[in-house]
Amino acid sequence: MIPRYSRPDMVAIWEPATKFRIWYEIEAHACDAMANLGVIPRENAEAVWKAKDVEFDVARIDEIEAVTKHDVIAFLTHLAEHVGSEEARFVHQGMTSSDVLDTCLNVQLVRAADILLADMDDLLAALKRRAFEHKDTLRVGRSHGIHAEPTTMGLTFARFYAEMDRNKNRLEKARFEIATGAISGAVGTFANIDPAVEEHVCEKLGLRAEPISTQVIPRDRHAMFFATLGVIASSIENIAVEIRHMQRTEVLEGAEFFSMGQKGSSAMPHKKNPVLTENLTGLARLVRMAVVPAMENVALWHERDISHSSVERMIGPDATVTLDFALARLTSVIDKMLIFPENMLDNMNKFPGLVMSQRVLLALTQAGVSREDAYAMVQRNALKVWEHRTDFKEELLADAEVCAALSVEEIEEKFDMGYHTKHVDTIFKRVFGER
Repeated sequence: MIPRYSRPDMVAIWEPATKFRIWYEIEAHACDAMANLGVIPRENAEAVWKAKDVEFDVARIDEIEAVTKHDVIAFLTHLAEHVGSEEARFVHQGMTSSDVLDTCLNVQLVRAADILLADMDDLLAALKRRAFEHKDTLRVGRSHGIHAEPTTMGLTFARFYAEMDRNKNRLEKARFEIATGAISGAVGTFANIDPAVEEHVCEKLGLRAEPISTQVIPRDRHAMFFATLGVIASSIENIAVEIRHMQRTEVLEGAEFFSMGQKGSSAMPHKKNPVLTENLTGLARLVRMAVVPAMENVALWHERDISHSSVERMIGPDATVTLDFALARLTSVIDKMLIFPENMLDNMNKFPGLVMSQRVLLALTQAGVSREDAYAMVQRNALKVWEHRTDFKEELLADAEVCAALSVEEIEEKFDMGYHTKHVDTIFKRVFGER
């Protein structure tokens, strides 16, 4: 990804130097295991560790690969330049390139998942703080973009918290799913390498041994991992779209923080645009872009092919780096987000009392009016409010048929806002537990 949408810790996971360091550790630990089994001399295994502090020369490896046309062979050749040809002659014994490439990729994805999980913890903390801050801040709920019934801003934040908490759980499962390694040799039969080598290498790298790997680690694991990233990205967009809607001039119930000196438009100095959440919508599309190729990577020929390789070289860095940036950006937006409670009430009262229509409908049915007749009575008064901006309660009080079924006191009671917030604490306990 381009630096504009990248953070250094995640980028570092995908640097060539990091990749070659992991390749080296795989080979060195494999040599240790083979020495333990008596397959190779102990001194040769120890000699490989002479390179433990070496900074592998990426340019030199690229130079060798330009001749060999094989990246793993190029690395092994460069490793022998540091260790010595004689000392390195048992490196990669019984192994195949996929043993190194696949195990390395999964190490990188596990490390990426750990950063993303930490990002999600930060986002969850921000959402929780804002949820409790605005637990009782009234705003109108909307369906189809139209006023529905009252809710609270705290419930909006709590809803997003619950969604992201589910996503964290999904990512933890995806991390577990991807945390396997394979050192099983050609076509995965262990014919030329003992399974104990795989177990040793995986343990050292914090992985589990893949139960059966053909010559590659099964790509359904990777499909699940990238699908999870795609779901998280969609949830980011879900939150971003809500904030973008709230910041519209005619709504203005919330807005991104606008810093001193910030400019909204090159043409119109008055503009305060929701640029960060619009950016998040775009970044979410990029993360989801990795999902379909990851799914298509599952179907490989026989014991292996490399049709997945070019895909993963791109989607591995791109999806994780982008999602890391997006999660951090969203956390900052939530932390600094401006909330306008007065505008929320003004919006709810734009058509005075109209959002209480269901309460009146239910009260009429409970008073003995058929649902069809009750609906018609409420709707004809509601339409007057839509058309003339009158007060819904006053229209009801002036309707003889309504007043024949309900007393003035019963109609007045139906406009109590507290009715709609009486279960907020219950919902918060379900989402956040006891405090």
